[in-house]
Amino acid sequence: MNAPAEKRLTAPEFLAWCETKGEGRFELYCGEIFAMAPERVEHGRAKAAIWRALADALAHTGAPCEAFVDSLGVAVDAQTIYQPDVLVDCGDKIPTGSLLAPAPAIIVEVISPSSRKLDQSLKLTDYFRVPSLVHYLIVDLERRYVLPYRRQGEEPITLRILRDGSIRLDPPGLDLATSDIFA
Repeated sequence: MNAPAEKRLTAPEFLAWCETKGEGRFELYCGEIFAMAPERVEHGRAKAAIWRALADALAHTGAPCEAFVDSLGVAVDAQTIYQPDVLVDCGDKIPTGSLLAPAPAIIVEVISPSSRKLDQSLKLTDYFRVPSLVHYLIVDLERRYVLPYRRQGEEPITLRILRDGSIRLDPPGLDLATSDIFA
């Protein structure tokens, strides 16, 4: 006899479940919950530096966007929610108590040994299913490069490999220097 199938969670069920958890970060993929691996100090420092650079650039340009680190999820579909390292949401101010970014324009993942393949394949294709997403940045601390993917309307998604210089993130109209990422 077959064992009964486990119930897969919907995005709202997952968010309700997350609110009951005291510690840890989790993602939902195809209705299944996955715990995120603990991070090394260099990972945390890089995320903070990227968030700071993006937040400062947004303040300087006055773009109607807000930068977040380790806080808001991105709903890809009804059963998939990822927790990016850093994101920029553009548009209306996000209501207090929200767990999801309604209009992420920039998503940044700082890869680690355990997330390299996931960030460069599955998350890459899934994130670009989100209509508001324009920029997806994969930051490799070990190899010291950034892979900035960019969607431009109906054109194919473009990719550069960047070791120095800056990345033009338009929209929302700002630049992110690699020196800020690898400080």
